[in-house]
Amino acid sequence: MTRLQILGSGCTKCRILAEHTEEAARALGLDFTIEKVTAIDEIVAFGVMSTPALVVDGVVKVSGHVPSTAAIRAMLT
Repeated sequence: MTRLQILGSGCTKCRILAEHTEEAARALGLDFTIEKVTAIDEIVAFGVMSTPALVVDGVVKVSGHVPSTAAIRAMLT
């Protein structure tokens, strides 16, 4: 199972990143869980200084911007 984490405060960009990530994972037919991480200390523990960020199986894939659904799909393959 692929673990997807959205790091951020819950702002509009964070919500859009979550939507794009879920759309990409579903399009690929992945077995996944999605978790929203809003605690600042947990976000900083990943080394992320700019949100929103996407973490896939413990690896930060993007930080500070919202990629397209297609770009996220490419990251997940």
